[in-house]
Amino acid sequence: MIPPETNAKEPIEMTAAGGPPEQAQDEQEAPDLAALGVKEGAGHAISVKGLHAYYGQQHAIKGIDLEFPANEVTAIIGPSGCGKSTMVRCINRMHEEIPGARAEGSITLDELDVYAAGVDVTSVRRLIGMVFQKPNPFPTMSIFDNVAAGLRLTGTKSDNLRERVHRALRAVGLWGEVKNRLSEPGIGLSGGQQQRLCIARTVAVEPEVILMDEPCSALDPIATLRVEELIDELKERYTIVIVTHNMQQAARVANSTVFMLDGEVVEHAPTNDVFTNPKDERTERYVTGKFG
Repeated sequence: MIPPETNAKEPIEMTAAGGPPEQAQDEQEAPDLAALGVKEGAGHAISVKGLHAYYGQQHAIKGIDLEFPANEVTAIIGPSGCGKSTMVRCINRMHEEIPGARAEGSITLDELDVYAAGVDVTSVRRLIGMVFQKPNPFPTMSIFDNVAAGLRLTGTKSDNLRERVHRALRAVGLWGEVKNRLSEPGIGLSGGQQQRLCIARTVAVEPEVILMDEPCSALDPIATLRVEELIDELKERYTIVIVTHNMQQAARVANSTVFMLDGEVVEHAPTNDVFTNPKDERTERYVTGKFG
């Protein structure tokens, strides 16, 4: 049975603003995947059907249908304002946090309709993690506490906390760089390290899908390369959707690429086909730099 809506998203809204999450009053177990309709085992697919998204009266996303295969990286490209970030934020229901914003249509994680009545939004965001454009470590927290923040919010027991934080730091290739500095402020890391710290915070709660909204836009080339290498490693465990303005990055990391324009999907195909043999003239003009 799908758990009912709760008010547990209030601490999440606070952390999105940069403040530390409150300790969960009651220990909460991770969502029961079988009860939610999410298949157990490797790989979880996302299906988007008839998605419309609005900011007040502005129609930002216009009837999108997309499939995001399990354990693959899907890149979303397109000019500024085409709806890339809006579409991604609809997948884990972050879009509705904006006053006046709403979405219509169907988005499913395996068999779970994330917009179905009664679905626990906190569980959705636990299953579908998000990494934002700029690194956003909590400024008053240590490196350790930054990674542990989501775990504490879900009531992870202290005897498992250290192990899961260390595991997450190893998963993002940050352990060797910070293992002797775990009590130091996370904000003191370099930009690239901060972004990997935020990815560690996401993977620590063991989501099924990771959404990345231009995760390298504020990073230098070396830090960007490390994050791209990490994406390639993480797809063995997670389904990844990445929004990027960098077409070279899409070509390097993505199995398939979506080209969006004016709130609509123009083309979705294997990445090599999008860049070397696009089917739509508008895609060809965009990837060759003729507009956008």
